[in-house]
Amino acid sequence: MPGRPATALAAAPSASIPMAYARTIAQAFRRRGLDPAAALEAAQITPPVFQDPGACISARQMELLSGAAMQALDDEALGAFSRRLPWGSYGMLARASITAPELGLALRRWCRHHALLTDDLRLHLELAGESARLDIEEGPAHRCLAPDARELSLVHLLRNVHGLACWFIDSRIPLQAVDLPFAAPAHDAAFAHMFPGPVHFGAPRAGLRFDARYLDLPLRRDEAALSQMLQRALPLTVLQYRRDRLLVQQVRQVLRAGGEAARSAGGIARALNLSARTLHRQLREEGALLQQLRDEVRCEQARELLWRSDRPVKQVAAAVGFRNEKSFIRAFRQWTGSAPAAFRAAASQLRT
Repeated sequence: MPGRPATALAAAPSASIPMAYARTIAQAFRRRGLDPAAALEAAQITPPVFQDPGACISARQMELLSGAAMQALDDEALGAFSRRLPWGSYGMLARASITAPELGLALRRWCRHHALLTDDLRLHLELAGESARLDIEEGPAHRCLAPDARELSLVHLLRNVHGLACWFIDSRIPLQAVDLPFAAPAHDAAFAHMFPGPVHFGAPRAGLRFDARYLDLPLRRDEAALSQMLQRALPLTVLQYRRDRLLVQQVRQVLRAGGEAARSAGGIARALNLSARTLHRQLREEGALLQQLRDEVRCEQARELLWRSDRPVKQVAAAVGFRNEKSFIRAFRQWTGSAPAAFRAAASQLRT
């Protein structure tokens, strides 16, 4: 399970985890004949708040409660599987995957080894065009769990594998879709804080979809980092990673596609399931600025049009987003050191 590298986690609202999850964990204690009071007290969840159906707890409280329960029950599945997953099971899976050269192989190993622990949930990683899809196949016993227990189990596993993947490559992995095979619960607003992407309820099975390019990124962690992380390995099951090592490429892709989304920071942010403020902050963390990327894409497109077409400079200017020819000529000179006409002439000589 993933840990908390310095400055890598995005802050969540002070109380964003549904109390239904705490009650489900408490039920796991009671099924084993144990009293959850000490674990609830350690997480500072008072009886009146615990009984409030609309209450929420903080990420830190969920971390403390989950950790206490997993150790007391000696079960990292919190009673959701037909057999216990002893304390350290998910750490063992992480150790078996850490030596992979890139994320794709690491996730495939993790999914394969998870099947050695339980038949209740099986994970499959597949490619579908430019997207990667990680699905959970539920066994009959798991589908028959109480609704809250089934929900917590699926959400916990999806957050676990997504958080570990982010930690492995030290990058936020935005999600193109999160599918959940149950109706939207009363606390459906909480899912926006747990998953960085659109959530779809009532799906045939649980799963995540994301840009397949993340699978090619190299792992940035080693055994020493893993050992340190496993000392506190729960935060990323409820908090999202902040840094995104593919964000610059994704912004360029939106800009190249053009259209309404590329015309403003807000449009680009919406296309990437971010707020404009988050977009600017994450780009700064990657050492880039939106205007810089916009200029780079405009320059690439202008050079391509000047090189491969006979369109007048005025039309090239309009095609790359300039309102007048003079502004384009001035900007192109700043980008390349030559005027568009001179660049075209030089390109023409190279082709002959």
